[in-house]
Amino acid sequence: MSTTVAQKSIPSLTAGKLPRGTTPGVLVASVVVTGAVTALFGGFNLAGTVVGGIVVFLVAMYAASWAVEGRRKASDRLATHLVFGAFALALIPLASVTWEAVSNGVARFDVQFFTYSMRNVVGAGGGAAHALVGTLWVTGLATLISVPIGLMTAVYLSEYGRGTLARSITFFVDVMTGIPSIVAGLFAFAVMSILVGPGTVSGLSGAIALSVLMIPVVVRSTEELLRIVPNELREASYALGVPKWRTILRVVMPTALSGIVAGVILAIARVIGETAPLMIAAGFTQSMNANPLSNAMMTMPVFVYDSYAHPGVDVLPYTERSWAGALALIAIVMILNLVGRFIAARFAPRTGR
Repeated sequence: MSTTVAQKSIPSLTAGKLPRGTTPGVLVASVVVTGAVTALFGGFNLAGTVVGGIVVFLVAMYAASWAVEGRRKASDRLATHLVFGAFALALIPLASVTWEAVSNGVARFDVQFFTYSMRNVVGAGGGAAHALVGTLWVTGLATLISVPIGLMTAVYLSEYGRGTLARSITFFVDVMTGIPSIVAGLFAFAVMSILVGPGTVSGLSGAIALSVLMIPVVVRSTEELLRIVPNELREASYALGVPKWRTILRVVMPTALSGIVAGVILAIARVIGETAPLMIAAGFTQSMNANPLSNAMMTMPVFVYDSYAHPGVDVLPYTERSWAGALALIAIVMILNLVGRFIAARFAPRTGR
């Protein structure tokens, strides 16, 4: 008799569960009730209704889960809902920016926008071909400058660096990671003024400014990837008599290649939208300039800023071009991220046979 009572007092693994569909039902009911209360007492407000409904939902679900499933399961549900809520909250700015760029920029996202410059254009018409070419030149040169320096620095820190010199390099890389972008533009402008002449602006100067921002990103991402390469691979190579430099070149680097390429592409996506350093180092122009070594070179972020900040008498064409440029930048960054993910998946080391 006592054994039967004891068995009945132990809850089964399937007992005490909320019905399927409880979570969305309670969420909808919480938002509806909150909206009705706010409309009844203080006037309806969408943002206040959503926030209040979420708070009511969290409290109601915690209470219902505690009553049916117990305190432990209720705490687990609360933590899960908070995590999903934080994720949804983080998506709101992204979705809002994307929607605004698409809705406002699609009107000028046409062939003319990508094939015409702003030379001798006042008001409607024209395009951002000169800014797109400038962006490709400046970003490409910045990549050519930053990637070799960043890779070699990362290899030194992960494979050779010991002592005061390595700690000093790590410290300065960390400082460069947080440097304001406007300082990078001033640095590039000062360097080109010393080497070429006072007041020099060019695509190369803009590339130097972007490389100052890219190098620490490449160094930190590559260093971390090289450090997680298993030491067993290095030791096996050393055991076969392979020198260290060849081990790094033929074993360590190929193992981390997918992550390195993805990190470089993400670094490019990080700097391709910089405006302040390019305003100082690369300058402004309304004409096509395919020579990065002389004269000012327009870039897409500066084009967006200039179109929005300095419109003509008819503001609408300038605003449309500004939003179309912003949409083009978002598309370029998205394509770069997709390429990075593809390369990372394509060249990832095979773990199975």
